[in-house]
Amino acid sequence: MSRDRSRATSRDLERYAGLFASRTKVMKSSAMRDLMAITERPDVISLAGGLPDTSTFAAESLAAITAKMAAENASRALQYGPTDGLDATKECIVEVMAAEGTTVDRQDILVTTGGQQVIDLVCKTLVDPGDVIVAEAPTYPGAVPAFTSYEADVVQIAMDADGMRIDELEETLDRLEDEGRRPKFIYTIPSFQNPAGVTMSLPRRRRLVQLARERELLVLEDNPYGLLRYEGEPLPTLHSLDGGDFVIYLGTFSKILSPGIRLGWAVAPVPVLEKLNLGKQATDLCSSTMTQLFVSTYFAHDRWEDYLRSLRDLYRRRRDTMLDALAEHLPPEASWTRPQGGLFIWATLPDYLDTTDLLARALSRNVAFVPGRAAYADGRGASSLRLNFSGVGEDDIREGVRRIGAVVREQIALYGTLTGTQPGGAGAGAGAEPPAAQPGAELADVLELHRRREGERRSDAR
Repeated sequence: MSRDRSRATSRDLERYAGLFASRTKVMKSSAMRDLMAITERPDVISLAGGLPDTSTFAAESLAAITAKMAAENASRALQYGPTDGLDATKECIVEVMAAEGTTVDRQDILVTTGGQQVIDLVCKTLVDPGDVIVAEAPTYPGAVPAFTSYEADVVQIAMDADGMRIDELEETLDRLEDEGRRPKFIYTIPSFQNPAGVTMSLPRRRRLVQLARERELLVLEDNPYGLLRYEGEPLPTLHSLDGGDFVIYLGTFSKILSPGIRLGWAVAPVPVLEKLNLGKQATDLCSSTMTQLFVSTYFAHDRWEDYLRSLRDLYRRRRDTMLDALAEHLPPEASWTRPQGGLFIWATLPDYLDTTDLLARALSRNVAFVPGRAAYADGRGASSLRLNFSGVGEDDIREGVRRIGAVVREQIALYGTLTGTQPGGAGAGAGAEPPAAQPGAELADVLELHRRREGERRSDAR
């Protein structure tokens, strides 16, 4: 007999409450996961998830790779594998990292079930309740639930157009040292940060690595988007600057091949890698042998860099489409980042709007985004939102932003009615300049963008 899982009585709660571990009281849900069921509906335009466009992977290629794998490695694909991953898969990882100028030894690689598992394993290995994790503000919304699940004290460092502010980081580390508290690791997404889209400058990368060495602190470098650069010069990874002594590198095939294969990896100092391996043994024994062989077969018989190049061309166009749509439909008081790569734009609306409330209204118009609060551990980010431009086509991007703009206009008008004020109008201000940033303003307010006047062409060459 099936049960109605949508109903939980007080008696049900009492029955199980005494069994839950204390850490479940601080667990948070993932904003993206919560939205997945809704955004699966065909009538919803989702600008929420960090979704690559998997329709670009040719069906005939998928069929050919699968057939070849079945013919040559069927029994191996269906068997358990080593916890740290197949050597053939590690060779592919070595090749991917070399494409970004980072040289690693395959013995220093742990293959994982997606990049998310690396975050979980690092927390599992390093963090006791109350330990400090330092992260950017805002940070990857999927990392926040992982951090809170292990009852970490998350201290977030402000960012600007050049990424994490290392001066503020140093001040924070000094304060924590005075309090007798040593962070277990510093978490950063230095290239095309999720959700902000900004990239850490080279001087700051060098100083961060130097700080880690001086203070003997670990840095978790989350780098899913480094190869998705649409303009500008590539920057070295933190791992390549550090040499692997204090940087744990997190990579994934999700954004350059497919998230459905659920394969990521960690590169870490040997003592840390050994503990991560033990943690993974207890979690899932090993990552899917079938998908590992799929990757190695694909790399052996197809040019993965050609596919990646096609993705960069596609996502560049979609980024530009979203930037144009934001300029057309958001109010003059709004601001947003202009990423040189990656998958996201971070927008900030007038501070009297709450994007968590705004999301409910947007969903009634069949459009979704990630509210800004999801990117903070302390409830900040209420007036901001994350927008993804890679997962839907250009027409849907335009329509989705138009719908969001319509909801924003309604809320601005309501605010004006309730307060008797006359906030700036939305959509009609294509020639208006946003207000100057104030010291200490949130990230998106620091990164003000020039609004193109009607007829003005984009000056940045692709």
